[in-house]
Amino acid sequence: MTETDKIAHARVYMEKLANGINPLTNQVVPDADLINNVRISRCFFYVVQLLKDLEEQANPVRETGKSAKSPFRLSLEARAKFAFSDVPIPMTYLVRRINDLIDVEQMTRIRRRQILEWLIEKGALAVKPRTDGKTVHSVTPVGRELGISTVLRETPYATYTVILYNRDAQQFILNNLDAIIGHSTKSNGRGWAAPMPDDP
Repeated sequence: MTETDKIAHARVYMEKLANGINPLTNQVVPDADLINNVRISRCFFYVVQLLKDLEEQANPVRETGKSAKSPFRLSLEARAKFAFSDVPIPMTYLVRRINDLIDVEQMTRIRRRQILEWLIEKGALAVKPRTDGKTVHSVTPVGRELGISTVLRETPYATYTVILYNRDAQQFILNNLDAIIGHSTKSNGRGWAAPMPDDP
């Protein structure tokens, strides 16, 4: 197992912990479990991002005749292989299932942020301020019509909201991947990015 493989393996474990799933059994842990503490969950998501950055650093593009990774794109044939979930899933899982359809050694991954920014632009999600001065995502009426919902998680330590995407919402995002990538490219070109809330 290469160093990059080890980092990727650790990232998968941390992503499952961040989403309240036991990485050894793939079962959802009880709400009262310590890993569902909102502060710990956010810490897990932060570590996931660090591990993703390490993965990219472990595979730098070298000028040795090896071409750089191509931009993300997904053919119709690949989209037909998408593993839909009949149970609503968080964005992290949705993005992972999309990236499972590409060769990550040859192509850049689509990012959670790219999809969220596009959904905000389309009015399906909104960014709202919290009492502590930070921000959080919320689902708009447009988003609910698309199949985006929220579920309230309560633990002995905190109560927080998780945004979920049902099969219709998954299909909607899959159908609009080209628009999402186009929006992301245009946004980066003008130096703009939607503010990303602190919620997972």
